[in-house]
Amino acid sequence: QLQLVESGGALVQPGGSLRLSCEASGGTLVNYAIGWFRRAPGKEKEGVSYISRSDGKAYYADSAKGRFTISRDPATNTAYLQMNSLKPEDTAVYYCAAGPWATSLAEQYEYWGQGTQVTVSS
Repeated sequence: QLQLVESGGALVQPGGSLRLSCEASGGTLVNYAIGWFRRAPGKEKEGVSYISRSDGKAYYADSAKGRFTISRDPATNTAYLQMNSLKPEDTAVYYCAAGPWATSLAEQYEYWGQGTQVTVSS
C-alpha cells in the first residue's frame, strides 16, 4: 500500500520560500496523480496544486498561481511543492495525496500523508 510522508514545513517570514517534499513508499509515485492540499486553522481543507498521472500536467488553485510549483522526481519517488513569495494567509498544515485523477476534490484521493506545518509570520 502506498505510504506518503511530507516534510519541509517550517516557520518562514512573509516573502520567503519553502519546498515541501512528499516521499512515497510501497508504490511508484508516477503511477498516481498527486495533489497538495492545505488546512488552515478554522477552515476547510482546500486544494493547492495537482499533477496528473499521465502527462505530468500541473494545475494550480488561484491562490497558488505564479507563486507555487508542483513537481515530481521518479528517481527519488518524491513529489515537491515549491512555494515562493509566501504570505501569512498561506499558514496551514499541508498534505500531499495520491489518487487516480488530478483534481481539487479531496475525496478522489486514496492515499494521504500526515501533513507538515507551514507558518508564515514575521
